[in-house]
Amino acid sequence: MIRSLASRLSFAGPAFHCPPAPLLLPSRRALHASNSLHQYAQDSTMSQTTGQKAVAAQQVNANGEVQLDGYDPEQVRLMEEMCILVDGDDKVVGFDTKKNTHIMANIEKGLLHRAFSVFLFNHENKLLLQQRADEKITFPGYWTNTCCSHPLAKKDELNGVQGATTAAIRKLDHELGITEVAAPEMQFLTRIHYLAPSDATWGEHEVDYIFIAKKDKNVALHPSPNEVKATRYVTPDELRALFVEAEKRPNEVKLTPWFRLICENFLFDWWKHLEAGTLTKCAEVDKIHKMV
Repeated sequence: MIRSLASRLSFAGPAFHCPPAPLLLPSRRALHASNSLHQYAQDSTMSQTTGQKAVAAQQVNANGEVQLDGYDPEQVRLMEEMCILVDGDDKVVGFDTKKNTHIMANIEKGLLHRAFSVFLFNHENKLLLQQRADEKITFPGYWTNTCCSHPLAKKDELNGVQGATTAAIRKLDHELGITEVAAPEMQFLTRIHYLAPSDATWGEHEVDYIFIAKKDKNVALHPSPNEVKATRYVTPDELRALFVEAEKRPNEVKLTPWFRLICENFLFDWWKHLEAGTLTKCAEVDKIHKMV
């Protein structure tokens, strides 16, 4: 039987090792990811407000086309950005709009795109989290890592790690007004391949590039209210407490599925290495962790 999330997050093993698996046995990782995301999909649907359900019910017209009526105009505009389509080995196979790549009907046919996730720490080794704005079309109001978005189909963002780094720096500024993180400070660790629904219409299916950065202070924040509802720095224990709260009050405290997966499988071990100055030992630059 798979243990509850709260019990897994209470793990406090003494070992320092990479590749990390602080919360789950490696042989169970893929099974756990599949089961937890299945449960996540059920919980996500159950936690929607009546208003969200009403919007979702009106999203598909008589021709089967997904409509964006009623959503925030800026978020609708961003849905026209061109994402990078990849295969399971992260090889570029084409391009499509952010809208099309996030429609569950397309995801269920195998549409997969490239993404990135940034984890930014301060001088006290606290992690900066953001709560996604209510205006967001996917996972509105959910707590997540510092910044997560997509490299786009543009020349300086196409080339693997280098392109994802460029995109991450662009989005740190766009979402949070952070301009103090430079490319050399972005430590690329690995990639994960995951799939998760947001609701019946929208979801994610990504090869996600994971970056960690650390600054010797709290960076200046100027969040875009259209992107970010709130921010907070957390210690490992405070993050574990947030996960416990999300289990107790799932309608009030929600966490994005990619953030859950990264925390459950990697983050706490990485955190120990960050504190010890040995984070480079955790880099698995050629690996894609299959979590679908």
